[in-house]
Amino acid sequence: MKLVIGLGNPGPEYEGTRHNAGFDVLDFLARREGLLFEPASSLERYGGPSAFTCARLFETDALLVKPQTFMNRSGAVVAPLLAWAGAGPEQCMVVLDDLDLPLASLRIRPHGGSGGHNGLKSILSSLGTELFPRLRVGIGRSQTAAARHVLERFADEEREVFERALAEAADALFTWLRVGDIEACMTRFHSRWNQGAGP
Repeated sequence: MKLVIGLGNPGPEYEGTRHNAGFDVLDFLARREGLLFEPASSLERYGGPSAFTCARLFETDALLVKPQTFMNRSGAVVAPLLAWAGAGPEQCMVVLDDLDLPLASLRIRPHGGSGGHNGLKSILSSLGTELFPRLRVGIGRSQTAAARHVLERFADEEREVFERALAEAADALFTWLRVGDIEACMTRFHSRWNQGAGP
């Protein structure tokens, strides 16, 4: 089984904010596949921390997970879920926002540091390794403080652009889940995302 961990903050006050891009990608994929997110109690024989919701993809044997611990403690559920799934870190894709990427830009990496992202820092600490793939979704950088910017909602014209990125990100995730080859996925989608980009 593979896991996809979408990062965000729980609660209606955070819905639609830039920091919830990871949640948004998983929500888009779940809607497209006709899935509903359920509480941790829906998992058979799982006895770890329960602060998450999840949706099961049976075609690709994968679990979409949205931690409900708030961003800074996202890692609390990741290691126990990997142990439950019998999966290694390389089988866990983390989806997160990135304010250093232009709005709606997407980037897949097989491993790496936190880049200053607190949710990713928490997962790195939980797993004790950086050898897990991640899909970064650009939310754009603002002139305001980063902490304020990530908790802002998209303007209407930004949201339209961002929605297209959600569809692309969902395609990339589904491809990775189906074929399991992160390098092939990077080659396929990076070339598509970078079409027409400058040097």
